[in-house]
Amino acid sequence: METVVDGCIVCRQGPQKLAIRCALHQLYYDPNIENKNMAQKWLMQAQVSPQAWQFSWLLLSSDRVPEIQYFGASALHIKISRYWNDIPADQYEGLKSQLFSQITHFASGSKIVLTRLCVALASLALSMMPDAWPCAVSDMVRMFQAGDSNVDGQARCLALLELLTVLPEEFQTSRLPQYRKGQVRSALAQECGCVFPLLQQLLQQQDSPGYIKQKVLKCFSSWVQLEIPLIDCESIMEVAFASLRDPELFDTSVEAIVNTISQPDAQRYVNTLLKIIPQVLALQDQLRQAVQSGDMETSHGLCRIAVALGENHSRALLDQVDHWQSFLALVNMIMFCTGIPGHYPVNETTSSLTLTFWYTLQDDILSFETEKQAVYMQIYRPVYFQLVDVLLHKAQFPADEEYASWSSDEKEQFRIYRVDISDTLMYIYEMLGAELLSNLYEKLGRLLTTSEQPSSWQHTEALLFGFQSIAETIDVNYSDVVPGLIGLIPRININNVQLADTVMFTIGALAEWLADHPVMINNVLPLVLHALGNPELSISSVSTLKKICRECKYDLPPFAANIVAVSQEVLMKQIHKTSQCMWLMQALGFLLSALQVEEILKNLHSLITPYIQQLEKLADETPNPSNKLAIIHILGLLSNLFTTLDISHHDDDHKGSEAKKLPIVQGPNPVVVVLQQVFQLIQKVLSKWLNDAQVVESVCAIFEKSVKTLLDDFAPMVPQLCEMLGQMYSTIPQASALDLTRQLVHIFAHEPAHFPPIKALFLLVSSVTLSLFQQGPRDHPDIVDSFMQLLAQALKRKPDLFLSNSLDIKGVFQCGVLSLKFPESPTVKASCNFFTEILPRCGEVAPIGQVVNENGKMLLQAVLEGIGGQAARSLMDNFADILFSLNKHCFSHLSIWIKEAMLQEGFPSSRVTPEQKENFSQQILRERVNKRRMKEMVKEFTLLCRGLHGTEYTADY
Repeated sequence: METVVDGCIVCRQGPQKLAIRCALHQLYYDPNIENKNMAQKWLMQAQVSPQAWQFSWLLLSSDRVPEIQYFGASALHIKISRYWNDIPADQYEGLKSQLFSQITHFASGSKIVLTRLCVALASLALSMMPDAWPCAVSDMVRMFQAGDSNVDGQARCLALLELLTVLPEEFQTSRLPQYRKGQVRSALAQECGCVFPLLQQLLQQQDSPGYIKQKVLKCFSSWVQLEIPLIDCESIMEVAFASLRDPELFDTSVEAIVNTISQPDAQRYVNTLLKIIPQVLALQDQLRQAVQSGDMETSHGLCRIAVALGENHSRALLDQVDHWQSFLALVNMIMFCTGIPGHYPVNETTSSLTLTFWYTLQDDILSFETEKQAVYMQIYRPVYFQLVDVLLHKAQFPADEEYASWSSDEKEQFRIYRVDISDTLMYIYEMLGAELLSNLYEKLGRLLTTSEQPSSWQHTEALLFGFQSIAETIDVNYSDVVPGLIGLIPRININNVQLADTVMFTIGALAEWLADHPVMINNVLPLVLHALGNPELSISSVSTLKKICRECKYDLPPFAANIVAVSQEVLMKQIHKTSQCMWLMQALGFLLSALQVEEILKNLHSLITPYIQQLEKLADETPNPSNKLAIIHILGLLSNLFTTLDISHHDDDHKGSEAKKLPIVQGPNPVVVVLQQVFQLIQKVLSKWLNDAQVVESVCAIFEKSVKTLLDDFAPMVPQLCEMLGQMYSTIPQASALDLTRQLVHIFAHEPAHFPPIKALFLLVSSVTLSLFQQGPRDHPDIVDSFMQLLAQALKRKPDLFLSNSLDIKGVFQCGVLSLKFPESPTVKASCNFFTEILPRCGEVAPIGQVVNENGKMLLQAVLEGIGGQAARSLMDNFADILFSLNKHCFSHLSIWIKEAMLQEGFPSSRVTPEQKENFSQQILRERVNKRRMKEMVKEFTLLCRGLHGTEYTADY
């Protein structure tokens, strides 16, 4: 129960009375977070209550503190913006007058309250425009100009400017329907005729104080975002450009100019844009002075203006062929901003603003017809070659001592900045082509072969960085400079980590080229193997070796022994982090895949024997945390090795002549040989660590990755792996065992020879999981999720698995229904997928048909409960899929079940009427073809059930 007492809404919660003033005091000053949350929740409810119309005005009285007044003003805004339809039309004028009166009163009072009241009046104006209040803006201007003489003139002026500023902002965020937005935007655009002259007058008045001019510029900045014609902004723009000389007005002038130039509609006014170019170019002296004096804020702001003009209107300005020189001057000004002295982000933060402009300019030039494009290419190709030099200079690392003084955040920002430069260079290649690579190569060649004073390593690194940026994404296989580059790389004096990193990444970027030119591999492979031993080059050296082993594996047998030996040495020294060790094993897997089987087995033996010995030792020790980490690490190494060791070359993209030369493999796969040898050891490890999900997961990962890589070659392992999985899962059920079972079902269930062990495993894990459900599955959502995925895979791959008398199909079905009610979305999705697989089998698998007939109503009940509000809205498409499947395969039953279900009072939600339920039921039963339409109906009905239909929350749904 709520009442108004002394201007405060009071809510009775049992014996407790909670007034707004008390709630606000709790919200702002109570140290107890629970009290704060309770107060905030209660205040939000109060703001939307019917009583808010009464208490809001009372809270604005002058004897209240600003926090309470602010709450009252906010409540008014919420009521007007969200509940406008509740206000009778005959109360519009009274509400308008009250708001004008309050704004006039607060013109000399609290600024935060004044702003909220202005926002409330703005919302009122937008709701009434254009029909109920056609001249809203001019009325506001007139009323404030002829306002209360007791209120200071400047205060009234500031209040009017605040109101005019928030009006377009409120329009941008308003919830007006689309057709109303168009009407109101048009009305506001017409009203700017009474706003702009006022703003210009205030800006040009000699005695206008700075804070008034600042407010005027903010107001102008707000209005131009309503897509006001650029030609109407010319006069104020001139004043804004002049105001850039005033430090007090600089920031607001920049914002106003950038917002005006950036309007999408501005490109229609080419003559005005051409007038703006000289105004922007006139800022160059101020820009240079700012750069020389280290004034980063000023240089940043001026750069924003130049980039806004170039980036938003390059196409329109390029079209003005007669004015190409003035636009080229603007481009050169932006080039100056790109090359601004200093290291980003420590000494300058401006250059990054320009990068998008260079993309835009290039796109616009390349989009012209051939003749015009040729003219502009002649003008701008030299500009882009200059840009490459500028970007590579900006990408250079600072001196070692300076870089060491940078914070980790600054280093990370610089890394991201270099990535942006790398992307830009890659894009520029599209314009400059092979000549760009030749240009870089010549510079690098001169740098490395000159007998003069050696240059800094930074210069060499930057040129390599340029090569790498292009080679990573562009096909450079036909470039005539890459052989020379490969020849130059060994001549580089690598005496720095950053340089060494870039050398590695450059070699990695050229891995595909090396595959086509294997004679050059020996030029760079020793560098990579040497770098493997340096922990500081861990990521670059290991990733580069992995790329070479993947791309060039058929040409690596002569180097295999050396690669394996070096890799083995660094692995045993443990100088790399876990993830890099895993990459290294993947590299070795690629490498070994191209060898003869005998060679593979020999290398595998030397490579993994130390780990097997270590694992044997660990298996005998009492479990402890350090043991666990070591075991998981070894198992991870093995699984990553087996992920890429593929002698059947299932994943080869290019089965070229090299692959054809490989002999057909006779006898068992080397991976299978190794797995059989270590199988008992793995079982021994499991016996001690069966309780640990991470160890079990690591064991399963070895077999899962091997199965995925080897496919049919894994067949000899199927019986013993099925037996081991059954023992594991029977002892302690874990999701990873179910995921591995799913892989086996997917690959081997359809093969008669492997069906018996697969079937036995499937029946066993199903029986164990059903027992788990009887004990209470809520503590194991991951197991339920994996079990549902396994059932769906079995139905998809081999429905015969459901023909066994040993499978409790009714129990499985009921588990699925129970899983639909889990709070975890992935589990619910997996359960829905299971039902969309099982329902189509009603006719072809008799036991399934019987179970669905007997238990389908229970399934429908769970689905409707979810739609009614028990499940997340993001899952509605999945529930719709089940309804669609029921309708398609069990129509006669569904028509009875849905009628009976909907007769339940308050089901599936107390918010839907019997008519709405009947309408939904009929819609469902009619839709047997269009799945998309079914999803739309379910989404609409779930909104009704949740009381959200027609609210703002449906906008993003």
